[in-house]
Amino acid sequence: MKELIIISGPCVIESYDVCLEVATIVNNICKKLGFKYVFKSSFKKANRTKVEGFAGINEEEAFKILRQIKSKLKIPVLTDVHETSDVDKVKDFADYIQVPAFLCKQTDLILAAGRSGKWVNLKKGQFVSPETMLFAAEKVRSTGNNKVMLTERGSTFGYNDWVVDFRSVPRMKKAGVPVIVDCTHPLQKTEPPRGGDPEMIETLCKAAVAVGADGLFIETHPHPAKAWSDEGSMLQLKEIGRILESCSRIRKVI
Repeated sequence: MKELIIISGPCVIESYDVCLEVATIVNNICKKLGFKYVFKSSFKKANRTKVEGFAGINEEEAFKILRQIKSKLKIPVLTDVHETSDVDKVKDFADYIQVPAFLCKQTDLILAAGRSGKWVNLKKGQFVSPETMLFAAEKVRSTGNNKVMLTERGSTFGYNDWVVDFRSVPRMKKAGVPVIVDCTHPLQKTEPPRGGDPEMIETLCKAAVAVGADGLFIETHPHPAKAWSDEGSMLQLKEIGRILESCSRIRKVI
């Protein structure tokens, strides 16, 4: 049985201390359970609803923190890119480069990520079918890079909700690449009143494992209510161990 991939960390880089706390705890849990851990945190959030929305700390400081986490804990790190120029900024330290859901059809960005030679995680847009993502994977492969992952991120359901269609997992697996399920972003509420439904994170995690997902994407924070981004949908850090242990038991059964 292949290792379950756990992509997890705070939504956006706030400080070294927050990142280190999350990475240390989740890394230790994954070691215990035999899961592969990839630390995730965005150095920049480009898709803010309002112009005053928090987009990130100083860019160079964020890069420094990602390098420190990688070096100290000897774990791979993942961060997002939003423009082709971002790829050159992160490719010397990022092990995984993520193309956000809103940008999943941006050919130049995907090709630039592919040419980096790093793992490329393509998040499925809320507005595209699972089959569309097979073409996105081929864009990466056209660069000679076969290290591709696809992440189910939910589909738009009306104006203010998303729903995860777990049929996406076997459909995207037809690309012959690992398929991850995002278990936190689909629970956001993006219009007033903003927030989320974090009580359903455990349900999404268990369902994802049950249908054969290769990994889970879980944004987590020691104090979600005080987080600088996505505070309404991140998992309370103290809960992740219990949830991943449940996922481990389900995985052994199937």
